[in-house]
Amino acid sequence: MSVFAVIIAGGNGERLWPISTPRRPKQFVSLFEGKPLIQHAVDRLEGLFSPEHIIVITAQRFVAMTRNVLPNIPKCNIIGEPCLRDTAAAVAVGCGVVKKLGGDEAVGCILTADQLISPKEVFRKSLEDAIKVAQKNASIVTMGVVPNYPATGFGYVQCGQKIDVGTKTEFFKVKRFVEKPSLQTAQKYLRDGGFYWNSGMFIWRVDVLESAFASVAADIGELINKVVRAKSIASVLRKIYPTMRAISFDYGVMEKIDNILVAKSEFLWDDVGSWIALENQFSKDNKNNVCLGKTLLYEVSDTVVVGEAPNHLIAMIGVKDIVVVHTKEATLVCAKEHVQDIKKLLLQKKINEK
Repeated sequence: MSVFAVIIAGGNGERLWPISTPRRPKQFVSLFEGKPLIQHAVDRLEGLFSPEHIIVITAQRFVAMTRNVLPNIPKCNIIGEPCLRDTAAAVAVGCGVVKKLGGDEAVGCILTADQLISPKEVFRKSLEDAIKVAQKNASIVTMGVVPNYPATGFGYVQCGQKIDVGTKTEFFKVKRFVEKPSLQTAQKYLRDGGFYWNSGMFIWRVDVLESAFASVAADIGELINKVVRAKSIASVLRKIYPTMRAISFDYGVMEKIDNILVAKSEFLWDDVGSWIALENQFSKDNKNNVCLGKTLLYEVSDTVVVGEAPNHLIAMIGVKDIVVVHTKEATLVCAKEHVQDIKKLLLQKKINEK
């Protein structure tokens, strides 16, 4: 069985601004164990995929940076998109490359470049079982993470009927996908059970994914065989991408088909979607603060402080429930309740710079 990992590594550098920027999006940030998130994404695949079976879809401007961070991945497996067209187009490109290398019955795994997952062994087992199920069934498999708190920053998957597939991992039919909920709704999901976080990871056989695109997004699905026939994938993408519509794979495909199974995944998962996510990844002091870098705090509580410059002291007095991030280029001071507004702030920044 030919199996390939397709890592989607886009991003605008907004969620962890100002450490992540349009020139260095989140997957290149090295806050966690001193290595970039995209390197974590590849490292946890060890034992399941050889480097030759790992494909990275990124922006053309990040190809060189990605190759530098991932020197063991063949250069031809790191593919640059000439412009942004959201994730549906990137998945179609990935499917085309998997078909080109492995044929119609090859299995592809859409994975992400900017998430934290542990333990690795639990993740590998869940993914291995999902691959087995996708290979034998005409269904797309998604990884649903068992929630451990009522998150409002993630989408959810609601489970339907349990399917007996003979694996340690449990699988269910997908009843529906749910957008990011309110806190009250997220609390209800946890009480009711049967709702998992939507991890954005999808496992499929080439012919099954081709059929899904053909049924609900044929215009984007045409890209698959154009990639297969291409002598130069880069040339084909330069020609076709600017003419394509931009839509996410979730909206464009997954929410419109019904042959979807969800794997009950019990590893710890975080998409590091905001600065508050650091509270789940780093130890706190006795005032519930997370401090990275050189800091001096007095009567400060429930705060996230990140300093990128090693010799720059961040001193704070008498504040709580804020985020402070300092880099050589910018300093962010933000109330925790407004961290999701960083995108709005950066939009205002663009307007002011015009």
